[in-house]
Parts: sequence; structure tokens; C-alpha cells
Amino acid sequence: MYPNSPQVNTQPQHPFLVNQEDEIDLKVILFNYLQYWPIILICAFLGVLGAYFFNQFTTPIYKVESTVIVKDEDKALGADLFESTGFAGLQGKSNIENEIGILKSYSLAIATLGKLDLNVQYFQEDLFKINQIYGNYPVFVKVDWTKKQAVGGLIKLEVIDENTFQLSIEDPESFQIFNPQDPNFKSRVELFSLPNSVYTFGELIQGEFYEFTVEKVSALPGEVLFFQLIDTPSLALSLVEDISVSPSNKQSSILNLGLETPLRRLGVDYLNQLMETYLQRELDEKNRTSENTIRFIDQQLSGITDSLRGSETKLQQYRSENKIFNLSQEGSIIFERLSELEKEKSAAELNLKYLQTLRGYLNNGSKGDLVAPSIMGNADPLLNALVQNLSELQAQRVQITANFTEQTPQVRDINAKIQSVANALQENVNSAITNTQNVLADVNSRIKMIERDINQLPQTERNLLGYQRQFTINENIYIYFLQKKAEAEITMASNMPSNVILDYAKSGQLPVAPKRSLNLLIGLILGLILPIGFITVKDFLNTKIEDPKELEKQIKVPLIGMIGRNGSEDALPVLNSPRSSVTESFRSLRADLTYLSPQKENLTLLFTSSISGEGKTFVSLNMASVFALMGKKTILLGLDLRKPRIAQDFGLVNDKGMSTALSSSISWREVVKASGFENLDIILSGPIPPNPAELLLQEKFGKIIQEIKKEYDVVVFDCPPVGLVSETKELFGFSDVNFYVFRQGYSMKGNTQVLNNLVEKGGVTKIYGILNDLHIDKGYGYGYGYGYGYGYGYGGNSYGYHEEVQLPWWKRALRRRS
Repeated sequence: MYPNSPQVNTQPQHPFLVNQEDEIDLKVILFNYLQYWPIILICAFLGVLGAYFFNQFTTPIYKVESTVIVKDEDKALGADLFESTGFAGLQGKSNIENEIGILKSYSLAIATLGKLDLNVQYFQEDLFKINQIYGNYPVFVKVDWTKKQAVGGLIKLEVIDENTFQLSIEDPESFQIFNPQDPNFKSRVELFSLPNSVYTFGELIQGEFYEFTVEKVSALPGEVLFFQLIDTPSLALSLVEDISVSPSNKQSSILNLGLETPLRRLGVDYLNQLMETYLQRELDEKNRTSENTIRFIDQQLSGITDSLRGSETKLQQYRSENKIFNLSQEGSIIFERLSELEKEKSAAELNLKYLQTLRGYLNNGSKGDLVAPSIMGNADPLLNALVQNLSELQAQRVQITANFTEQTPQVRDINAKIQSVANALQENVNSAITNTQNVLADVNSRIKMIERDINQLPQTERNLLGYQRQFTINENIYIYFLQKKAEAEITMASNMPSNVILDYAKSGQLPVAPKRSLNLLIGLILGLILPIGFITVKDFLNTKIEDPKELEKQIKVPLIGMIGRNGSEDALPVLNSPRSSVTESFRSLRADLTYLSPQKENLTLLFTSSISGEGKTFVSLNMASVFALMGKKTILLGLDLRKPRIAQDFGLVNDKGMSTALSSSISWREVVKASGFENLDIILSGPIPPNPAELLLQEKFGKIIQEIKKEYDVVVFDCPPVGLVSETKELFGFSDVNFYVFRQGYSMKGNTQVLNNLVEKGGVTKIYGILNDLHIDKGYGYGYGYGYGYGYGYGGNSYGYHEEVQLPWWKRALRRRS
């Protein structure tokens, strides 16, 4: 408040306003949004409706799950010798991360798809979309994947009758050409087409980029469906992306497999086949050693069989020709001793041959197939453990390189371990070869000693001993190989996968997507947020004065009152509608003047604004009217010489007025016009002069005002906008109380600075703000009747004292709560 301006609010505040500023602010914000409640409600409904249609038109996605137990294998014989070498962690232990990589590998997906027929996908059209189907196909499309095929696009099939059908291309630009000679790279085709659109079931349909037949299963005439060709590499890549593999927990060796798919049965079939292929792959890895052993033995048997057959033929022929069948007692003893040594020699030679083969394997950079030493009769536990460990490391390398490149740390680490085991194995093999050669040399020397005894035998018996000796050596080797081959075959037949399928694939009954309830909630939230956000941004960017409380904070003078919106076209509601709430606003303002200018019998009021259209004329003429109704002799002066309006509001002719009195010798009394209402006279602005500012600045104007003040109780100035013209600033000196009018939703927020400059720089005193055209639908919570309860004028209810304005239901409810 300014020193010359007394405290206006002498009435007690409304109880709701006492120490509840924060609550008022929240209520103002709530009112501001609730005035748009139909729009917010419609947007919320549209959001929920959009989410509902999204749920209806989106294909449901189901989660198919299965579990696999990854078991740890038993340690191999001699594996404890590697505890200090750092290789024990790989000995007989499954790497969970590697198993996950295998299950998600491209190669396993390719192997799985090779056992399923998924390269042709079938679709049926419903009311709004095309849905994929699986199983119970109306037709069956058989494709020759050894030829080039157009893949990726939809082909429409319409059954004409029992024997014929029609094909058409849905999107010719969506096709790509799959070449089986280069399966990982597909080429584009500009516009794919089928030359003949009508075909017979079972007919071979072929062209440059397609070759397939369509067989009828259960299709009926008029039935329409679609099919799409997908090459195995592309299908495998998509499935690898969709499948998930994870351990059930950090300490568990149980792997959970999951696949999200719109076709539950397809997902079940694929996961089950994937697990079967995974176990078969493990079994094939285990059988590889036995297969290598059998292959090695077969190679040896192919040579020893001919030797055995030849030695047997020679022995029988010699016996027949020389009529000798059995050795003498001395020859038999020598033969038995020689046979034992020959067995030792054969075993040593076989072991030496295996060790030399193993050394060649290592020298060739570990290329080829390893044969277990134990199968070949080598009982060295260290050598057995080294070979088995190397074989397992190489198998793990194959698994890892299916998912990682040579430069990744995992592959480099396994390569380093393979090299370390190979070096250790190389040293052990070299040592074993030397030892075996020494054993073989000892056996040979002992055989030579026995051969001296053989030379003492008769010639015939000596020759028989030689033939029988050769036959026995070959027979023993042959029997030995047959025995080892049988053992390897038994081992291979008894092999079982270490890992086990715990749960076969099963699908959930409810889809995991779309999440219907969540989508409806999101639709509702978006439907609320979007309009509320728009309203918030609109209010933030709004440069017009809306909130009376904000206006009160911005101006440096008191906001003395608020005038509600005039609900009719009548510019004089005070005179024509005395019981209206707008009239009551002016009465309240009139009552406040007894505090603003006490003990003054004559009162001069000035009304101005920043720009035209803010309602200063409406306020000034109704303010003059409210004093006239009180019985005060009142005169309204139209001082806006540039844009006069008072004449048309009172139905008068602006033929003479203040401009006439100032620019001629005519007395001001001669330009006074009756308003048609008791106690109210008017001096119109008169014809628009060429120099309005200069006319109002004459001494004559001051003399006229002095004379008018002597004859009238209340003088009301309707002045030009102070923000647009300069003469209004000079008129402040003739008034007792000045009013600066703002209009809600019309006046710019920057206009408050014009008023503040008048006070701070212009030295204008006793000036007060008025907010005109306050909308009840703006809902700022300042009470019923525009200004009642705001702190100025009559507080509280006005029921029965003026015509009531019906508030919206939500405002009435909030008022009752307050």
C-alpha cells in the first residue's frame, strides 16, 4: 500500500483464506484444469479406446518354455595329474556359458530346422489382419530348395474349384532371391511376378526364380489363404534372436529355454526339436572317439586280413606237401616260447605305430581324429588323460568358435590351453616312443636267441615252425583288432548324453503380449496427460492476464475490485439490471471509495487503461450509474476525444461535447446532455478534433472542471488509454481517485508495467487496479459473485441479494468442501 492509500480490506477475511495460501494455489490449479473437464474426459476415453483397439488388432504373443539339466561329467583316469597345470577346470566339467552359447548358436538352429518343415509359412485373413497358421494346412506347398527361390514376399492363393487355384503376388517389391549356392547372401528382384495365375493342384510351377508344387489337403472352393517362402538361414537367424537361454540361478546348472511366438504349437515343436538336436550333438561328440577308433582298426584290419589269409594258405600247403602236421616236443616248446615273444613284439609294434600316428597328428597342427590310447592297449594314465583332455579342449573350441571370432578372449584362451596340452602331450609321446623302441629292441634280441635254437631243428620241422609262426602272429593281431573293435562298438552303443531334458516345452495359456490391462492403463494415462500437458503449455505460454492473484502480485498498487463478465449485450447493467451480480460488483466498489477518499462530499473519479478494449468506458459509465442510483448528482465526462463510445451506449448523438466547449465559446453547460436516468448527466466527447491533446491541456479545461465540481457531487472521467496517448497523464491532477482497468483474458501481462511506471516514475498517487470481465468459467476460486470473498467489498454469501449465477457442479462441490 502507498502512504496516501488507506488499508482497503477492513472486513474479516473468509475462513477459507486464513493461513491457507498453499491450499488456495492447489485449488486454483485444480479449477484451471477442471474447466476443461469435457476435453480431458473425451481424450481419456479416446486413449482407452485406442488401447482397446490396439489390444484387439495386435497378434497375441505366447511364451514357450522348457528346461535342460547340464550335468558335470566324471573325471577321466589320471585327471588328478592336471590339478597343478590349470587344466583341471576343463577336465570333465561343463561350461554353463558354453552350453548357453551352443543352444543359441546358428549352427544348432540350422540343424534343428533341417528336421522341421518350417520353410513355408501359411496365413489366413480375418476381419482386420492376416494371421499365421501352423498345422492342419488347407494346402501343402512343396519347394525345391536346390533351385533358386523368391523368398520373403506374400503369395495369395485362391481356390477356384476342386482341381484349380489362382496365385497372385501381394507385394512384388518385397521379394528376394535365395541362391542355394550362396545361401548367406540374397539378391534383390525388381518386380517379382507369376506369368500364369491359374494352376492345377499337383502341377509343377517353375520359373527363373521359383520352383514348387501346391498339393490340396482340405481346401474348399472359394477359400483364400497366403503363403510365404523363407530360406533356412534367414529363419535360423530370426529364431536365434528370439530364443532366450539363461540359468535358473547363479549356482544352478539348470538352463531355462524360452521362445516368444504367436504360434504356441510351433514354439513347442521347435524347442523340443532344439533340445533333441542339442543332446544328439553331445552324443555325437562322445561317439567321435569310438568312431575314430573303429576307423583306425578297420584300416589295420584291411592289411592284416590279407596277411592272415596268405599265411594260412602257405601253412596248409606246406603241411600237405610234406605230410607233416605237428611239431616235435622240442619244437613245440620252442614255438610256445617264440609265440609269447611274438605277442609282446606285436603289441609293442602296434603301440609304436599308434604313438607315431599320434606324433604325426601333433606335428600336423592337431588336424585329424584322435584315438584314445587305452583303446590301443596303452595303459599309461598320463598319456590317456592328456589325449582325452586335448580332445575335450578341441571340442570346446568348436563350440566356442560357433559364436565367437578368433580374436575374442574366449577363443584365444582356449587356443592357448590347447597349445599347452599339445606341448605336454608331444613330450610324453616322444618319451613313450623311445621306451617302446627300447622294449621292441629287447624283444627282438630275445627272439634272435630263440631262433638259434630253431636252427638246430630238422629242416622240415624248422620250415613248418616258420609257417606256423607267421600264421600265429597274424592270427593274434587279427583277433586283437576284432576284440578292440567290438569294445569300441560296445562303448559307442552304450554312450548317453550327459545333459538331460528336465521339462519338455510347454506354452503359457495367457499371452505375454500385448499386456491388455497395462495397455489400457497406458491409454488412460496418455489420454489424461496429453490434454493436461497441452493446457499446461498453453497456460505457460499465455501472455494474457488470467489469474487475479497473479495480477495482484505484479502491480505495485492495490487491486481494489473485480468486475464480472456482463452476460448480456446491455452496456448499462447497473441501470437496467440492478439485481445482477455485475451490479453488485459496482456497489462493492462504490462502498470501497468511502475508505479510499473519506470525508469528501464531492468526488472526482478517473478511469483509464493500457489499451482500447479493456473496458474502461464500461466501468466508468456503470460507476457513474451506481452513484446516480445512490442519489448523488453525477456527471460522466467523455474525455476520450479520439475514440468516443459513450454516446452509442446511452443512445445519444455525439454532435457536441467537450471538444465543442474547448474549441469554441460555447459554455460547457450547453453541451451537457441528459442520460435519461435520474441524477446522471453526460458530457460527451464531441466531434473528433484534429488536436485532442492540446485541447485538454488548455487552462480552459481546468476552469471547466472546477465549475463542474462545484455543481455535481460525483464527477467521473472516462479517459483515453494511458498506454497509447499522452494527455491522460495530465488528467490525473484533476481527480481524487484514479482507477486502472485490466481485462481478464485480454490485457497483456506486460501492461502491468505501464501502471507501475505511472506510480514509480510518473508520481501518480491514489491509483488503484480493477480487473474487468472476470469469467466465472475461469474458475480461480475467488468466491461466488465476482469479488465477494476476495477481500474487498462485501464478503461471504449473496444469496437473496442479487440474481444468482449458476455455477458448474464441480465448482459447487469444491465450494461445499471448502
